[in-house]
Amino acid sequence: MNIDLKQSFADLSVQFEGLQGRHPGLWPLAPRLLCAAGVMAAVLGLGYFFYWSGQFEEQESLAQLETTLRDAYKLKMAQAINLDALEAQQQQVNRYVERLEKQLPSKADMDALLSDINQAGSGRGLQFELFKPGMEVLKDYYAERPIDIKVTGNYHDIGEFAADMARMSRIVTLNNLALSTEKDGTLSLDAVAKTFRYLDQDELDAQSKARKAKKKGAAKPKEGAA
Repeated sequence: MNIDLKQSFADLSVQFEGLQGRHPGLWPLAPRLLCAAGVMAAVLGLGYFFYWSGQFEEQESLAQLETTLRDAYKLKMAQAINLDALEAQQQQVNRYVERLEKQLPSKADMDALLSDINQAGSGRGLQFELFKPGMEVLKDYYAERPIDIKVTGNYHDIGEFAADMARMSRIVTLNNLALSTEKDGTLSLDAVAKTFRYLDQDELDAQSKARKAKKKGAAKPKEGAA
């Protein structure tokens, strides 16, 4: 066995002798196979670094994109499946908003609402010692108007008056309630009634312009600033 291996190595080494100056096509089999293997390895290495590596990166990027698109597809599919339920919820919210808007008077309805508040007290036999509408306070989407009131009467009528305020078709709240007893034994109620109305389109546009102007002024650098 040892003799055969030595002889094989000797025969193989002989094939690599005297190759210099000879055409590779005339080389023995072993050098030609080794040379072909080296050329193939070089071609594979150069191909990987100069061509296939970019292909692999592109493949990985496309695989990530495929995952993203699949997730987006699943999300859209879930939304499509629940579309009817979402539309029903949207319609329910729209009806709720419309119902709330109907409880807020417009600017033209405010005088009538103030008259209704006055009539509610008078209808219960209460005496208005004070009924003083204040200045409107503008909010983002509505205006709030406080009314300082002071009414006198018996306990039952004052309680019914407060209940009438809660049952009005328009939103009216009673705040800062204070009950006191007059000299004649009747009760006196001091309170701030607050009414609300929605802003018309002109007022909303004016608010939007004011906010934009305020942001622009805040973003403008101060004079002399570095």
